[in-house]
Amino acid sequence: MSRRTGGIDLLGLTAELVDIASESFNEAELATIVEARLRQVSWLEVDRVGDNVVARTVLGRNRRLLLGGHFDTVPANGNAKARIDGDTLWGLGSTDMKSGLAVMLGLAEAVSKPAIDVTYLFYAREEVAFDHSGLRELFGERPDLCQADLALLGEPTLGVVEAGCQGTMRFRVEVAGARAHTARPWMGSNAIHRLGAVVRVLENYQPREPVIDGCQYRESLEAVFVEGGVAGNVVPDVAVLTVNHRVAPDRTIAEAQQHLRELFQPVLGPEDRMVFTDSAAPAPPGLFNPLLAALVGRYDLQVKAKLGWTDVSFFHEHGVPAANFGPGDATLAHTADERVERAAIESCYQLLERLLREGL
Repeated sequence: MSRRTGGIDLLGLTAELVDIASESFNEAELATIVEARLRQVSWLEVDRVGDNVVARTVLGRNRRLLLGGHFDTVPANGNAKARIDGDTLWGLGSTDMKSGLAVMLGLAEAVSKPAIDVTYLFYAREEVAFDHSGLRELFGERPDLCQADLALLGEPTLGVVEAGCQGTMRFRVEVAGARAHTARPWMGSNAIHRLGAVVRVLENYQPREPVIDGCQYRESLEAVFVEGGVAGNVVPDVAVLTVNHRVAPDRTIAEAQQHLRELFQPVLGPEDRMVFTDSAAPAPPGLFNPLLAALVGRYDLQVKAKLGWTDVSFFHEHGVPAANFGPGDATLAHTADERVERAAIESCYQLLERLLREGL
């Protein structure tokens, strides 16, 4: 049964968006359809940069809110098309994050005179390596389109404000040995055996749980790949463990790297190496931002720490405070059973609509 909020069937709109395939690097069709709809809205200025679409009100208000969401999905898993069963919508991207896009598109088409200026930013390639991100493309080519007093990203949070985000980094622990024949192992040094001490550091690791602005973060340190071995009769001279570390926002990436060096130093020798391969910085909660404080306080919203990494970090690095706030359930993202409830979409829409119409 169709139900309309502010004249919009948000569950039906989400289903329409789900039915437009937009796996990463193939968002052009969806971008074109969204662009065309937004260009029909007389109170919006619309720009397209690649497969990113930005629509803005330019009313001269003293505050600007940016609502952001990504077009792309992961590959389909037997769930490419939308299926509505009562008030539940099943389908690829329904929770991550086409329900969030439906909220943005609905607001863009419905709120003609917001009390604060609004930027609706739809971007490409979030689900792949950040080097390909549409946000990176936008900030590089048109940074003026990305400026705001606050950015709210429609990542699935079930209507909870997930503040800030943790940073992430990967590093390799490369342990040295010496080759020998397995019939005479005493003539060498088995690098794989030496990895045991490194793994025990991980097993004994006690994660930090800092509380920042009332939000409790929890760091983690997890082995994700292991490499080693030369042949079935050779003692290996190199073994490599790749580790992922999640960093709370009370530390910089440099501080976290120094902490890890100190943590592993007792089990590493002069021939061993730690190599940091990639990282993305954390972002603080930013709960004192006036727009975010208004959203949380006026509607008595629950706030918790974001334990994963999101594009909140990228906005923070570019001087735009940001948080995650969307209708979907993150635990269902990327699963074959991905789905979203009508009530969650409508609740998110109604809260944001009030914020736009009432301002601070």
